[in-house]
Amino acid sequence: VQLQASGGGLVQAGDSLRLSCAASEGPASTYTPEYTMAWFRQSPGKEREFVAAASWRRGSTHYADSVKGRFAISRDNAKNTVFLQMNSLKPDDTAVYYCAAKDSQSPMLIQGYYLWGQGTQVTVSS
Repeated sequence: VQLQASGGGLVQAGDSLRLSCAASEGPASTYTPEYTMAWFRQSPGKEREFVAAASWRRGSTHYADSVKGRFAISRDNAKNTVFLQMNSLKPDDTAVYYCAAKDSQSPMLIQGYYLWGQGTQVTVSS
């Protein structure tokens, strides 16, 4: 399974962007109910940090405090795709955004994510 992220770009503060992450195939029927797809981001000199996650089967979502109320994660199970709608973007949101997948609990922890997309650059100017 491969993940392909897209949708990044250069925007101004207050603008919106929608990221997409398409999986080459969907989760197998044997995947646990904890199968989760998530977005992380990494800025130069900083560690990769959690942004948002969506449980593939449970439908639950999780967000970092820094993006709550501004970002929304959603998924299209039929297309094996997860989206990240980013509104009211701030310069601090500038980073390379990565999508990832795991098949275990604790969706907000980076440990356990074994599939990673190639990253897409989001730059927010002030």
